[in-house]
Amino acid sequence: MNTAASTEPRIQHVRVTEDEIIARLADGRVISVPLAWSWRLSEATPEQRAHFRLIGSGQGVHWPDVDEDISVEGMLHGVPAHRPRSTSAPERGGAGLEVGRAAGPTLAPAR
Repeated sequence: MNTAASTEPRIQHVRVTEDEIIARLADGRVISVPLAWSWRLSEATPEQRAHFRLIGSGQGVHWPDVDEDISVEGMLHGVPAHRPRSTSAPERGGAGLEVGRAAGPTLAPAR
């Protein structure tokens, strides 16, 4: 029987304020990043920001209304997501904070 606790950070709850994305981790830490790091969430309504689900057993968060994914690793080590430069250029499927796109790069990928 393996009784060792996981050392990987896991999100238990997240909330988005007017200025920050704040995550409470399973180990008791509270981490935050500026809301401006996610242009999708910064442009979202409060209702869209409040509609999320944890993914990967807490490795990340998904906001379906704005197609944004942010990983805990991305929040801990990431950099802001860059807005696409042109509407004519294809956009990377919902990539958010370079700290956390589950299926692509942007806030460290949630795996």
